[in-house]
Amino acid sequence: MALTEGLSGRSLLRRLSTTKIRNPFRRRDGFIVLDVGSSSLKLAEVQHGTSGPRVLNLAMAPLPPGAVQSNVVQDSGPVVEAIRAIVKERGIQTDQVITAVPGPAVIVKKIILPAESADKIEMAVLAEASNVIPDSLDRVNLDYQVTDWIEAGNKMEVLLVAVKREIINTYTDAIRAAELEPVLVDVDYFALENMFELNYDPPASHPVALVNIGARYSSINILKEGRSTFTGDVAVGGAEYSDALVRQLGVTAEQAESLKMGHEVKNVDVATVEPVLGSVTEFIVEEIQRSLSFFWTAATDEPLGGIVLSGGTARTGGLAAQLKQRLGCDVDVADPFRRVPVVRPADQELVQACGPALAVAVGLATRRPGDK
Repeated sequence: MALTEGLSGRSLLRRLSTTKIRNPFRRRDGFIVLDVGSSSLKLAEVQHGTSGPRVLNLAMAPLPPGAVQSNVVQDSGPVVEAIRAIVKERGIQTDQVITAVPGPAVIVKKIILPAESADKIEMAVLAEASNVIPDSLDRVNLDYQVTDWIEAGNKMEVLLVAVKREIINTYTDAIRAAELEPVLVDVDYFALENMFELNYDPPASHPVALVNIGARYSSINILKEGRSTFTGDVAVGGAEYSDALVRQLGVTAEQAESLKMGHEVKNVDVATVEPVLGSVTEFIVEEIQRSLSFFWTAATDEPLGGIVLSGGTARTGGLAAQLKQRLGCDVDVADPFRRVPVVRPADQELVQACGPALAVAVGLATRRPGDK
């Protein structure tokens, strides 16, 4: 899926054309992927070869609270500065950027339409979109994918994705302010799916839930037979740990981050920390279980075949084990770089330390400038 930026009307599904003058000294054989989260920014320089993507540069940078909030870039200054700093420090020469918007900002609908020839599908989708999208089509960016042919090929199942253009613009405007060129905008749900398909051999029968636990929300994409059958999100994330420590122990936000990472903080009894973290883990597990039970178990008798956790909180002690116990299926922490070579030794250390947090970035790395 590519929510191509800056287009309107019947041109929504075409790639962005731009009047920007390109720097002739920029390298064009690679591109940048950029995952802008509510607590950190992840950036990778990527090249594609015969065996798939490889990472030339990889970096993470923290973002201050409020820079990215409510699914939009509220304060672009810190985001722009973080991008510029990484690009300059790493000597990155390419300027084409593939990025993503968060799932909660996106409308995802499945629609059934009469079968159409290839040249008429877009018109049929746009006509139906005006009935199911609760906004003017002039104010949103659309993309679609035919996911199945049903009733002996007489009808088609179409996955329709829409997002307000003003939301996309907060991300692409920050990228342009960093003197880079946004060429493709994806959705984190589908970036996770691409990461999984790149690194894993999906089971042929039982569905798999991809759960990415971010700072403020967790995204869910349930795959069955290699296709996305449900996407949704849960309003819980890793920031719950810091919030609880600040609230219950009276520490600062900075101290809470240190305690969350297992470090000692002056005048804080270590024995008081573990119960707080444990209660938050239980809360997050309950919310994820409730969402999966509501959106999946209530709709089908088919059990989940497994869960793959990603995001910065995925490795939190007890989280995967509790989910496994509650849901009765295997729960694994994602290895986004299982089949993705990383060139720089220093970046390999970042992969070891923070690999699951980079899942969306790896999913974006499977794309190429010019994709639809």
